[in-house]
Amino acid sequence: MSAITQTQIDQQVFSLYDEYCHGRIDRREFLKRAGALGALGLAISLLPDYARAQTISFTDQRIKAQYVTYPSPGGNAANMRAYLVHPAGSGPFPTVLVVHENRGLNPYIEDVARRAAVEGYLALAPDGLAPVGGYPGNDDDGRELQAKLDQPKLRTDMLNGARFLKSHKLSSGKLGVTGFCWGGGTTNWLATALGPDMHAGAPFYGAAAATADVPKIKSPLLVHYAENDPRINEMWPSYEQALKSAGVRYEAHIYPGTQHGFHNNSTPRYNESAAKLAWDRTLAFFRKNLA
Repeated sequence: MSAITQTQIDQQVFSLYDEYCHGRIDRREFLKRAGALGALGLAISLLPDYARAQTISFTDQRIKAQYVTYPSPGGNAANMRAYLVHPAGSGPFPTVLVVHENRGLNPYIEDVARRAAVEGYLALAPDGLAPVGGYPGNDDDGRELQAKLDQPKLRTDMLNGARFLKSHKLSSGKLGVTGFCWGGGTTNWLATALGPDMHAGAPFYGAAAATADVPKIKSPLLVHYAENDPRINEMWPSYEQALKSAGVRYEAHIYPGTQHGFHNNSTPRYNESAAKLAWDRTLAFFRKNLA
């Protein structure tokens, strides 16, 4: 039997991190198993460093940012909190809803909203954890809090965020949605829930929409997948077939050599070239469909 290579060990640790990120093992178990592989250093380096995530300063003169609340009937709270960013100027602007991962509105997601704003969009990033005090400042606690929420109501909170954004006084009425991990799956779901009220969706490594609901999708989709993400990728063939059968316009890309979470520049799963390509494609897609 041949010795296991460092590349294979690294991939095992990335897979363990994916288990940890999705709440299937806790932080202690993740570090324990990585240590048993002799890769504790890599495991520790995978934990987020949000100082790295900021690419657009929150004081950037090109944008204006504020925290807002919006009503959320049927959600986990009567009112939700969100981060609203728009270009300097009076608008109106096309809009982009930015849906976080499975841990609330962390600094990386806020930065993505600012990235959208500097490109000319009115961006809203809701904090699904608002009903339990908001993003707690670290991903471990955030993940635990999000898992305890009523999940259908949490999706309703995102749906209400989309409606709030679309009807905002600075909105042009055109709505795009992007999201990552849990937010990618929610982007697919929002396409079914909003129907013709959504004009473009760009999910990153998200769970597929329910097959029975795919005919409700009226917006084009730009679907991003990591190469090494079997749990999510195994959903794609049936999802693609459903999209074809329903006549939904879509484009899908699998990024070679990437892990789930490759767009998140706060961890070493980040793949700079793939993240840039995926984001550039997303911006081009939004320009085409939200103009």
